[in-house]
Amino acid sequence: MSTASAPGPGTSEPDLSVIMSERRQLINLAYRLLGSLTDAEDVVQETYARWYAMSADRQQSIGSPGGWLTRVAGRICLDLLGSARVRRERYVGEWIPEPLPERSEWISVRAGVSSADPADRVTLDESVSMAFLVVLESMTPAERVAFILHDVFRYPFSDVAEIVGRTPAACRQLASSARRRIHASSQAPAPSTARQADVVKAFKQAWEAKDIDALVGLLDPDATAIADGGGLANAALHPITGGERIARAWVEIAERVPDLTHLERTVNGQPGLVAQEDGVTVTVYAFEIKGDRIKHIWAVRNPEKLRLFTGS
Repeated sequence: MSTASAPGPGTSEPDLSVIMSERRQLINLAYRLLGSLTDAEDVVQETYARWYAMSADRQQSIGSPGGWLTRVAGRICLDLLGSARVRRERYVGEWIPEPLPERSEWISVRAGVSSADPADRVTLDESVSMAFLVVLESMTPAERVAFILHDVFRYPFSDVAEIVGRTPAACRQLASSARRRIHASSQAPAPSTARQADVVKAFKQAWEAKDIDALVGLLDPDATAIADGGGLANAALHPITGGERIARAWVEIAERVPDLTHLERTVNGQPGLVAQEDGVTVTVYAFEIKGDRIKHIWAVRNPEKLRLFTGS
C-alpha cells in the first residue's frame, strides 16, 4: 500500500512509525471482514488517507492512533459489507473468498509492482480457513463485524459498539448469534493438518488417475463442490452436490484438460491444491475435511482472485 501523503508539520517520525506499525493489523482485520485481500488493501489505504487528511493538531489530540485507525477501518468495512450483498447478487455464478497462499509463496502485487512486504501478509490461522470465511458470508454485516472484532481480535464490546453503531449489549447479542452459526457449521472436529494433507494427496492421485471409485471413497456422500469463475473463467454456475456427482465432474475435468498440473499447496492455512496450465495458475482448490472424507471443495477460478498465486 502506498501512502502518498507525508507526515504533516508537527508529526514526529516516531509517531509515523507507530501509525504505520498498525498496517498489518488492519490488513488482517479487513481481510477477515471482507474475504478479499484486494478490498482489504483498499480499506487500509482509505483509512490512512483519512488519517493524513487531518491536521497535525487533530492527529496529536488522538490518544490511541491504533484505536482510531481500527474504528475507521471497521466502519469502512461495515459499509462495504452492506454494498457487497448487492454486488454479489449481480456476480456471475457463486462467490468464494479470495484464497491466500503459504507465507513463503506470498506474492503481493499492487499497481503493477511486486512486493513481499511482511506488512501486507495476513496471519494464517483457523480464522482465515476457507470453511470459516464461507460461514462468515452467511452472517449479517453487523454480526460479522461484532464477531470478528470481539472473538478473533479480542476488542471489548464497548469498542465494538462504537464501530457498529449499537449498544454494547446489542453487539454482545450479535456476536453470540454469529457464534451459533459457527458452531452449527462445525458438527465434527477437523482432523489434524497432517491427516488433511494425506486426504488431499490421495484426492490428487485419484483425480490424476481418473479413478472414480477412489474419488467417491474420499468424498462425503453429501459433499458439495463450488466453483467461482466470476464470468471470467469457465466454471459451474451452481454447486455440485453428492460425492459421486463430484467424482464424475472431476474426472471430466481431467479428460477435458489433460495437461493440467496439480500441486499440493497451502491454501488459507490448510492443505489445498493449485492447478496450473503451461505453468500458469488457473485454479486454487480449498477443502473442508471431516473425519477421513472431503465435505466441501471450493474451486477459485476467477483470475482476479488468483493474483497472489500468479503474480499478475
